[in-house]
Amino acid sequence: MLQLGGKRLLGLAAEGTASPGAAAVALLARRRYHERVVDHYNNPRNVGAFDKNDPSVGTGLVGAPACGDVMKLQIRVDQESGKIVDACFKTFGCGSAIASSSL
Repeated sequence: MLQLGGKRLLGLAAEGTASPGAAAVALLARRRYHERVVDHYNNPRNVGAFDKNDPSVGTGLVGAPACGDVMKLQIRVDQESGKIVDACFKTFGCGSAIASSSL
């Protein structure tokens, strides 16, 4: 269902699946969302969670009360070098929030 929605946003849905007025909606949607944004929404990268009790893991939680989006971002830091070696996220919210969280 989400993939069909993404295809409709890009105007790529098959003719039989399009609803009346879908062409107009697809035209407007193409002006709003770049195909990469839709791709990150349909196929988000690095979704997951690390063990919060791991001392090398840092966790941040942020939300937008106005629209209800919530994102948890976690990073794993190499203890010796102090560099980030891995990252993951979980986002609950609209498509643009999910796409912008995709790493």
